[in-house]
Amino acid sequence: MSLFRKIFGSKSKESEEELKSDNRGRYMPEIKLPIDERFTINFKANGGKFLYCENLDEVFQNLGHIIDENEWVEEQVLLLDSGLEDKFKSCDLLTTKKLNQATFFLTTCENLIANDGSLLISSKQIFEKKLPELPLNFIVFATTSQIVENIGEGLRGIKSKNRQRIPTNITTIKHFKSGDEKDFLSYGSSAKNLYLLLLEDL
Repeated sequence: MSLFRKIFGSKSKESEEELKSDNRGRYMPEIKLPIDERFTINFKANGGKFLYCENLDEVFQNLGHIIDENEWVEEQVLLLDSGLEDKFKSCDLLTTKKLNQATFFLTTCENLIANDGSLLISSKQIFEKKLPELPLNFIVFATTSQIVENIGEGLRGIKSKNRQRIPTNITTIKHFKSGDEKDFLSYGSSAKNLYLLLLEDL
């Protein structure tokens, strides 16, 4: 037996290692990443800045860091959502409803789209305004439960949540590299310098 082990032992070890390293096989389907991981990877690839928050205190703290980092302490923030204004009133923001006075825009969104890292927004957030009219700098407050697979799922969600009155002006923000004007993929879209404050709520 020991003679066979000496002759065949190394081959069997090699084949075992090969099986371990390639146990999925060439034709097995790819392992699908969790939906939240896919969103963050695609969102960052689009040029977005992502801040994960475990609670509201962390959201307020990170908002303060963004404002300090960009030297927006004395600048006005466009806040169109009265519910959001109440939520962030402890942050002492200089709010305005006038587009030409605002340096940055604080808003929510309808959904976060995992398969392309975009944000789905509607008239609930931007009313009837067009994206190019809004400030270059966006700070978006969202929760992990708002992450969906694709735009179709997001649109179905909007429809089911708003059966009485479906919001209008539904659009996506996908390009967050404001200096990428030469990039043909962002042609025709309004690139924004975007920060995402993502609150864990699942």
